Amino acid sequence: MKATGIVRRIDELGRVVIPKEIRRTLRIREGDPLELFTERDELMLKKYSPIASVERFAEGTAKSLNEQSGYLAAISDNDVVLAAAGTGKKSLVGKTVSEKLTEVMQSRRSYLASRAESGEIYPVTTEEGEAYTAQIVVPIIAGGDCLGSVILLSSEEGAVMESHAVKLARLTADIIANQFE
Repeated sequence: MKATGIVRRIDELGRVVIPKEIRRTLRIREGDPLELFTERDELMLKKYSPIASVERFAEGTAKSLNEQSGYLAAISDNDVVLAAAGTGKKSLVGKTVSEKLTEVMQSRRSYLASRAESGEIYPVTTEEGEAYTAQIVVPIIAGGDCLGSVILLSSEEGAVMESHAVKLARLTADIIANQFE
């Protein structure tokens, strides 16, 4: 654990303010759930991710989606890519999602783009190294909350995502969302 040197007092309602710099660094936004842990006289806060609790399920789901679609398949929560399957998966897993991907998830609308059709391909992570030519991003919505996204990517020249791939991505997002309802 890293000391920040910041000290805050608890108010009469038991609240404590998390400094803006720390919230920005940890990508904690208003309304984000936090999980509380205690050990002896220590209290720890951790950003809660429901999808992270079913990480093994996400890994198997990404693998099946890759096999059925033929595209690189990834599943993210709101902060990081949790699982991926297909060529290039190692460059995604565990990486922080990009601001553009976060915007798609917050819009709660699917995003489909292809360079062959002059579409803008959004970076998946903040450390994007791959040059993708087509993508589908489908937010995972459960109980009105966005929990993450299902992503299909292609790096083939002239690739255009077919309607069956869009349907597979939406079905996968629905199956994951149903795990939490």
